[in-house]
This record gives sequence, C-alpha cells and structure tokens, in this order.
Amino acid sequence: MAPSSHKSESKEAGSGYVRNSDDVDTGHLVENSDGLSRRLNNRQIQLIAIGGSIGTALFVSIGQGLYRGGPASLFIAYLLYSCILGLVNNCMAEMATYMPVSGGFIRMAGKWVDEAFGFMAGWNFFLYEALLIPFEITALNIVLSFWRDDIPAAAVCCACIVLYAALNMVAVRAYGEAEFWLSGGKFILCIMLFSFTLVTMCGGNPQHDAYGFRHWSDPGPFREYRSTGDKGRFEGFLAALFSAAFTIVGPEYISMVSAEAKRPSIYIKTAFKTVYYRFGVFFIMGALCVGIVVPYNAKALVELYDGSGSGAGTAAASPYVIAMNNLGIGILPDVTNALMLTSIFSAGNTYTYAATRSLYGLALEGRAPHFLRKTLKNGVPIWCFAITMCFPVLSFLSLSSGSSKVLTWLVTLITAGGIINFIVMCVTYIFFYRACMAQGIDRQSFPYTGWFQPYSAYIALAFEICVVIFFGYTTISPWSARDFFINYMMVILAPLMFIFWKVFKRTSFVKPLEADIVWDRPIIEAYEASFTHPPVGFFTEILQMVGLRRNVREPSKV
Repeated sequence: MAPSSHKSESKEAGSGYVRNSDDVDTGHLVENSDGLSRRLNNRQIQLIAIGGSIGTALFVSIGQGLYRGGPASLFIAYLLYSCILGLVNNCMAEMATYMPVSGGFIRMAGKWVDEAFGFMAGWNFFLYEALLIPFEITALNIVLSFWRDDIPAAAVCCACIVLYAALNMVAVRAYGEAEFWLSGGKFILCIMLFSFTLVTMCGGNPQHDAYGFRHWSDPGPFREYRSTGDKGRFEGFLAALFSAAFTIVGPEYISMVSAEAKRPSIYIKTAFKTVYYRFGVFFIMGALCVGIVVPYNAKALVELYDGSGSGAGTAAASPYVIAMNNLGIGILPDVTNALMLTSIFSAGNTYTYAATRSLYGLALEGRAPHFLRKTLKNGVPIWCFAITMCFPVLSFLSLSSGSSKVLTWLVTLITAGGIINFIVMCVTYIFFYRACMAQGIDRQSFPYTGWFQPYSAYIALAFEICVVIFFGYTTISPWSARDFFINYMMVILAPLMFIFWKVFKRTSFVKPLEADIVWDRPIIEAYEASFTHPPVGFFTEILQMVGLRRNVREPSKV
C-alpha cells in the first residue's frame, strides 16, 4: 500500500509488485496486490465495454431466434432478457467498482461465498471464454465464404491464432488500443445496419418498396416451433429467449478488465452505467431491426436452420445480408461483411484476454497450479496465456464437420456456461449484501450503489435458474442422449466441480460477519488518491488523439 523505494519489477504475483504511471504522484506505487498493471484509459475501457459484448451472435446467430420464434417473439425475448441482465449488471457494478481485483467476479465468489463456489465459478468462466474463441474463428470462416468458397479454412484458423497471440502477448495497453479501434468498427457497423433498416423500410431501396412492418403480418409476428397453436408459439418464444441468452452479455467483461483500469472507481463505474444504454441500443434495437428487414420464412434462413441447404456464406447466415440481397442492393453486403470481420475478430480477441485473466485469477487463489501466477515484465500472465491458446485449435474441427455444424454445436455447448456466470454474480452479490448489512457498512459510500437491492439480485437469480434448467428441454422429447449432453454438459459439470472442491478442501460457506469486505480496498484507495490530475473524459481523450485539448490537465496537487 505504501510507496516503495524498489525499482525492480516482480514476475510473480504477491511479491510487492510496484509500477510507475505517467499521471500519478512522483514515486513508485503499488497498483494491484498481484502482477497486473493498470494501463487501460477511459476511452479504451468504454469501447471495450461496447465491443466486448458485440460479436457474431448479434449479426449472424440472431437469425436462428428469428427463424424459430418470429419477429415479435424475438423482440419480446431480447427486451425481457436485456431487463434481466440489467439487474445482473446492477449487482456486478456495485461489487466491481468497489473491489476492482484481478479475476473479477470469480475471485469475489470465492472470497465472499465459498472457496468451492469460487473454484466452480472460475473454471466455468474459463471454459466458457476459451470455447468462445474457436466459435468466433469458425464464424470468421463463414463470413469469408461470402466472397469465395475456396479460401483455405486452415489458413484462416492459423492466421487468427497467430494474431490473437500477438495482440495478447504485448502489454495490456496495446491490447486496449487494438480493442478501441476494433470496437469502433463494431459501433459503425451497428449504426450502418440500423440506418439501412430505417431507410429501406421507408422505401429507400432499388425496388422503391416501403415494406415497413410487413413481415410482422406476412408471414406473421409469431412462429409456431415444434408444436402448433399457442403451445407452438410459446415454444417459439422460448427458442428466441435462448437465442437472447447467448447473444446478450456484458457485465462479465467489464469485471475482468477492472483490475487493469486506471481510476477504476470512475472509469469502470461509467462503463457499467453505459451497459443499460447498450442493451437498449444494440440488442433490443438489433432484434427489432432483424424482424423488420427479413421474414422468418426467408428461403436462406430456412435452408440454413432446417438443414435443407448448404448453409455456406453470410448470404445464408446474416439476416441483414439476406435482406440486402433480396432488395437487390449492391456493394453494401460487401461492406457489411468486411465490418463483420472486424467485429468477429475483436470478439475472439476479447475472449482470449478474458480467458487468460480468469485462469490467472484462479491461480492467485490457489484454485489452479501455482506456476500459472508467473507474469512477464509487461504484466502478461504467460503460462495462463499459453494454456488459453490451446483452445483456438478446436476451430480446425470445422475442416471436417463443416463450419455451420461446428458453429451450432459450439453455441449449444457454450450458452449454459454463460448463464451460470450470471447466476454466480447474483449469488455472490446476495452474500456480499448480507455481509455489508451484518457488518454495518454503508453501501452509499461505495463508488456505485445498486438500486432495488437485494431484490433485483433475487429476481435475476430466479430467472436465470429457470433459463438454465429449461434451456435444453427439446432434447427430452424426442430423447437424444448426444444433444442432452451438449446442452447440459456445463450444467452437470458446474455442481460436480463445486462438490469436488468442497470435499477436497473441506470448505464452508462464508458467514456474513466473517466476510472480508475490506480485502484490497486500501490498496485501491491509495492508488486512486495518488493521481495528481482530474480524470479525463471520454470525448476529451478522443480529441487528444488528434492533437486537440492537450492542455486540459490541471497543475499537480501536492
């Protein structure tokens, strides 16, 4: 906590790690109690917060929800799930701004709930993130097939692995800079597609067809799925809801970067607050636009999701590209796919980062081998990174099984793991809240205070448990052992990991009066108190990139 006179840098966590920073008071300061560095600035964090949650699903996989549920079911499902995840974000924001530690919510779970719970949470999140990497690489191959079918998929897989390795081996500031620009491309893509929807539905297309909400009446707002009548329409809504459960994410990534953020109480708080707007603008609006531009019975969607077509290329995968081709619009599909490439690549890059940091967080708490604590001088957990880079190799499965088939398999396998992450956050917050109440800690003094607590945590917890239980109900009738295993593997694995660690380590649940709410807070407060300049706003940092407003800093506070 106190400034150190030593200039040497540690390569392993827990050894009095010290750093310099260009906008803190003179001297050497401990930024974290481990080996990570706080180098992410405001503009990088805000774009990572936007880009980390936007990937293939919002532009490609969302088509499955439309095909199975129809436009109204898709919109309602995305609206409902965004509200539920807003409640989860409400919990995570309070904890992460108060305790921005390495490993994020997975270390909080072990610290405030039960060590076994932290073990389960950490390995579930690591596997979830690590398996998302080959998912994005496989999706990248599908996007590239829009232009040519003879692009060697193996070469694409190799190139992605090399680029992910290069971007994540450098210091975290370089990673943040790369994500800033890549996430900017995602933002541009979203605005472009929303504008395309508005203009074309009003008649601004080569056919001069002001189709408006035509597809909501023909073929209709709700689609019957698996059954007929009201039951079929409800099952269609469930299919759309499960699509939303895979697509809508966000709080977990901000939690993971909080340990490497400058001024976390300010910048991380801002990032969490923008999550609510992102849910509304990107996910809810995205679901509405998809239901407007293409009908659920479009030939390309039917061929892709009922197995009657080849499923190759984004012309048979992205609803937006389907709509552009149907309207006879040229060039724009190429631009869309080009920007989609950056979006997909950026998501894979973020998953590589998150998987590496989650494994590092496990090692810090003794829930992974000790050698994984080793970091390079630039703060990169080298052995955690090496293990993470083994998972992108799974993308080579698409060479024999077909990209579309592998993509569907990975989506099914991964979704339950993401839902379990949100369950962990809610449970952790409930224990955190109880500890604060028992110890008489005023939550109003925290950088961010969640509203409607602890009830929002209980509502989100109950909803997410229902989703994870019924997510794979279609495998029961007709019974399919293979599909049941794919859908529920993470659900089965999670309690087994919890029981294993609880029995092996003989752990017990943390009592409210015994919970360590202080933890690393003194180090964080000392670090933030050392800044000699006021925080710089997001748009000010953007202007500074082009040489403007360089003199916004005030004199140092001595």
